[in-house]
Amino acid sequence: MTNRPAGDEAERRPRRTPAGDRFGWHPDPDLIGHDDLEALAAVGALGDDAWGAAMDWLRDEASRRPVAGLPYEQMRSAFYGTEGGPPPAPAGPTPWSAILAEIRERLLPYQYAAQHPAQFAYFTPPPLPVAAAAESLAAWLNQGVDVWACSPSSAFVEEEVVTWLRSLVGFDESGWGVLTSGGVMANFMALAVARDVHLRRLRGLDAPPRGGALDGVRAYASDQAHFSIARSLSWLGFPPETLRIVPSDDRFRLRGDALREAVEQDRADGLLPWCVAAVSGSTNTGSVDAVAELADVCAADGMWFHVDAAYGGAVRLSERDAWRVPDLERADSVTIDPHKWFFQPYDIGALMVKQHDDLLMTFHGAPEYYRHPRPDEEPLHWYRYSFEGTRRFRALKLWVSWKHLGTSGFGRLIESNLEVAQHLARRCAESDDFEACPAEPELSVVCFRHLPGGAEAAARMEPAALDAHQDLLQRRLEASGEGWVSTTTLRGRTYLRAGVVNYLSTPEDADHVLATLRRIAGEEALGGGMEAATTEPSPS
Repeated sequence: MTNRPAGDEAERRPRRTPAGDRFGWHPDPDLIGHDDLEALAAVGALGDDAWGAAMDWLRDEASRRPVAGLPYEQMRSAFYGTEGGPPPAPAGPTPWSAILAEIRERLLPYQYAAQHPAQFAYFTPPPLPVAAAAESLAAWLNQGVDVWACSPSSAFVEEEVVTWLRSLVGFDESGWGVLTSGGVMANFMALAVARDVHLRRLRGLDAPPRGGALDGVRAYASDQAHFSIARSLSWLGFPPETLRIVPSDDRFRLRGDALREAVEQDRADGLLPWCVAAVSGSTNTGSVDAVAELADVCAADGMWFHVDAAYGGAVRLSERDAWRVPDLERADSVTIDPHKWFFQPYDIGALMVKQHDDLLMTFHGAPEYYRHPRPDEEPLHWYRYSFEGTRRFRALKLWVSWKHLGTSGFGRLIESNLEVAQHLARRCAESDDFEACPAEPELSVVCFRHLPGGAEAAARMEPAALDAHQDLLQRRLEASGEGWVSTTTLRGRTYLRAGVVNYLSTPEDADHVLATLRRIAGEEALGGGMEAATTEPSPS
């Protein structure tokens, strides 16, 4: 039910001075004084202009190539022109029409196009159109989702989304969660909770551990853990030796036996095993740690168990493929990143915890001006559950998207991505000039490399030359505009990396990328680029 002033009540409202009279110093007064109802026509035209520019970009640039393909310095020159760098801030106003023209000229031709179907790069998905629309609405509503009074219904939208995510990871009603800016913030907050709740408990302290209480503690993660784990421990005051990296297996998974051996050795050395940070869907390889095995070790040794499922957690939306990321319900905390495989515009991440009060115990305290004027009420204040204070209305786009697609619809899009990744890996296995590592992806990341002249010829190359060949192919593919992959390092060797979170991609797009890489490699070979890199085998 909507409550609007009507009749005499509306007549009693103060009369608004026309926008042109109040803001006549600006060439677009109606785009500032939009409380003048007559000015709203200009504001509506502004929205049409912005949406139209986005649609033109999708039809033109984004359909032609994933990236502009210019080297960094050339891109800077194209953007800054004769200025050579950022100019001074504008001293006076500029008409919107001139700014829109500048957007079209300076910005749009050089944007990364997540919508291009041959874009297989980082975890930047094309956003769902309804999510982009919801993001625009959220910007107009401009809710500060920290204090309930500043975001009355928006706080409940986040509560609904958090409840859905909590159920997705398998936590019951004792659990809770909070939306964050992304996986880095969620991992940081998870380790803050592990420190202030669990380490405090292990140390038998009356207050959260600080200073010397952080010494002699060990956290464990694999060599595929996200960089934010080490960074967060540093931000939280732990000494550098706190994090112990445990080697992953041949499929880049952390296993229980390797963790147990490390824990037993540290206990024998007088150290305190405290926390394990597993990964379910690593950014690098898509690997999924043996979560059940790790949970057993944590339970036996009294350690906090965090799972970074920022990328992989979304696969649980698929009834068919949920088995690929099992046992999240055994964790104490879980990171989920909807701006990855839920196809949401940046930014939106999430931290889920098994026990509701763990967030309250960690992020307590408030300034005086957050006091609630009615002490008999207990509103939902989201600042009590987060490191952040003022927070954007991040929940709206995911709420709208989930309603629009349903869990089954999300699952269909994810299954399509998995099929493209499996197709790409299969094509590599069927060929003599590509190889994937591992040969079968666990999720939708495929790490592969080109073998010039086939496997036998590539085996005769200097390893550094073969690595350089992958970098060269990546740069040439980017410059061609026909596709986009990133590169990574596995066991000291360079690989091309396709991260398939593009629901617009098809197996034919993967075939096209491989064909383009082959063509580029052939052009390089004809140009003599590989001649010097090939060596005869050493005499035995």
